[in-house]
Amino acid sequence: MKPTYKIMLVAGEASGDAHAAKLVRALRENAPETNFEFFGATGAQMREAGIETIIKADDLAIVGLPEIARALPMFWNTFQIVKSAAIKRKPDAVVLVDFPDFNLKLAKSLKKGGLKIVYYISPQLWAWRGYRRRTIANSVDLLLTILPFELDWYARRGIRHVEYVGNPLAGEVVSRMSKTKFCAKHNLDETKPVISLLAGSRHKELVRILPPLLETAALMETENKDLQFIITLAPTRRLSEVEEAKSKVRRLPRNLTVVEGETREALNASDAAAVTSGTATLEAAILGVPTAIVYKTSALNYRLLRPIISVEHFGLINLIAQERLANEFIQNDFTLENLARELFRLLEPETNAKAREKLKQVTDTLGTGGASKRAAQAILRLLKEFSE
Repeated sequence: MKPTYKIMLVAGEASGDAHAAKLVRALRENAPETNFEFFGATGAQMREAGIETIIKADDLAIVGLPEIARALPMFWNTFQIVKSAAIKRKPDAVVLVDFPDFNLKLAKSLKKGGLKIVYYISPQLWAWRGYRRRTIANSVDLLLTILPFELDWYARRGIRHVEYVGNPLAGEVVSRMSKTKFCAKHNLDETKPVISLLAGSRHKELVRILPPLLETAALMETENKDLQFIITLAPTRRLSEVEEAKSKVRRLPRNLTVVEGETREALNASDAAAVTSGTATLEAAILGVPTAIVYKTSALNYRLLRPIISVEHFGLINLIAQERLANEFIQNDFTLENLARELFRLLEPETNAKAREKLKQVTDTLGTGGASKRAAQAILRLLKEFSE
């Protein structure tokens, strides 16, 4: 008789949705003789992977303390629905994927209810809110980390139920077409510089970050009319949001292309990129694109959050390298002049070549892939232990 496992998964952002979907596929591939029942809070990719939806998580990706405060009724309602489903259906394991503000609270609550908790994609406690390690220690049965330095960070604090599975992006971030094909598809001149503009996957990021990216592009175009700019639209965002951002800009670059569902292809075709701090900065690094990292939130958010952030770097690639591979333009440093100057610098042939070489050296340390498979295997081992 085939073993059967009931697994609840909870993700709340586009990157977590993608990681959870890959994890589910890896669980099925690694245990083909097992019957799985997957359900939970899902994004589009999780639903496509066949995970039963208890509640859609598409609108949960909110950043900023005031914004979160305004959305508290929605979060509370979601929390209660997810918690009730877990208690009623009693899964063999609850797999929480990233999304720490929501998932750590859920871990505490469900652990008290006797459920087994796996946390995939460790919260960035080494950057801020280190006190949350107590929740990891007391409420999580297995923590799966994706950054090489995290295992030692937890070990130094006495937390041992941690396993480093590698980074899910390693070996998986590839372009589906060559630069030549991409440029031909979008009427771009392959012989002239291409710069990608990635404004993030959240609505507020597009509102605050895309307009200055567009204005920077227009400023750069006054010095070099051969420049070509690409806006890459995250799967969670709509073209209407780009149009809204464009309407707020006094001057747009003439050579501007918007692409959907082709972020990696656009990056692969780019000579340089301006990328909003987040997972996309690591994708750009893996693809070898010299990058300027940008971020801007409300003045209130920044005043509240900056004092409790304890790391020197914001960008993931810089954290992994433990040095500033990509210059960061955060909040007040994110000006049109600063960013334009940096992108022009990255377009210089010698600078560009050196940056690509350094990015390859660092991203090679992430391995060649298989993180989802290793995470699935770790979860299967734990499920077997639980059932014995």
